[in-house]
Amino acid sequence: MATAIHFHDQHQQAHSDSLREESLQGLARTPKAISPKFFYDRRGSELFEQICRQPEYYPTRTEELILRRAAHEIAEIAGHSANLVELGSGASRKVRLLLEAMHPSSYLGVDISRDFLLSSARRLAADYPWLEVHAACADFSQPMSLPEEALGEQPLAFFPGSSIGNFDPQQARDFLRNLHAQLPHGAGLLIGVDLVKDTAILEAAYNDEAGVTAAFNLNLLERLRGELDCDVDPARFVHRAFFNAAQSRIEMHLLSPEAQEVRIEDEHFAFAAGESLHTENSYKYSLDGFVALAAQAGFKAMAVWTDRRQLFSVHYLQRD
Repeated sequence: MATAIHFHDQHQQAHSDSLREESLQGLARTPKAISPKFFYDRRGSELFEQICRQPEYYPTRTEELILRRAAHEIAEIAGHSANLVELGSGASRKVRLLLEAMHPSSYLGVDISRDFLLSSARRLAADYPWLEVHAACADFSQPMSLPEEALGEQPLAFFPGSSIGNFDPQQARDFLRNLHAQLPHGAGLLIGVDLVKDTAILEAAYNDEAGVTAAFNLNLLERLRGELDCDVDPARFVHRAFFNAAQSRIEMHLLSPEAQEVRIEDEHFAFAAGESLHTENSYKYSLDGFVALAAQAGFKAMAVWTDRRQLFSVHYLQRD
């Protein structure tokens, strides 16, 4: 059974260097903040897979339900032999639904977590021996170049999980414009987008009873302690997540209940009692609001699917 993959390393800077620089900058900022891209070391990626199985976390199972129902329609729009490009490569069943419906010429997984990316890509290569599998280690929160040999003439880019919500609206436009520049005319973009809904449903999804999201959030501090010359104690912080209605976003923070100081190398950062480190935003959209944002980046709405309760949406966009 073929398990070979084509690996493209586009994240040449050492991860620890990037983590160091952005952590020093983020802790010196007011308010303190670090990018959520640093959640995704191997342990963080594994914890996120566990989050997706929690009963409160509706996005994964709802998006999967939508894709299961729409997969053959998506394949008809995209073309059954179109190359498939997944941004944020994962071990979920979502991409497998598309692989089985589309039978694409090739698959390209793009992710910042090198180890998790390679593990996922190898599993796909083993499970689909007929599929040419590419893996690109890249930080797609920054301008990037997709390997041309993996794109083909009219690829379908797949960006699931409402990961677009981790960008603020301007960053989301910039991301979509960069992707627009990478894709050929007529290429498709299949993108999962979380919808505005009851606050209780939103907040429960990010505060699961089992505490997996809390462990995922706190794992960022474990990375700082494990990869940098840093004395942070994760036990002295607590997970906090809430819906900011004015910004239409869930915010995740690591709250310091008591005053403390954190050292990274020779730099010292004071936390006041009740001060937090802002680790993630997850913006929620209306259907029309997201279509308008995508249009500003040069994508035309072709189709949209939602669940019965309109918790989540999957949009098929086309590059002009």
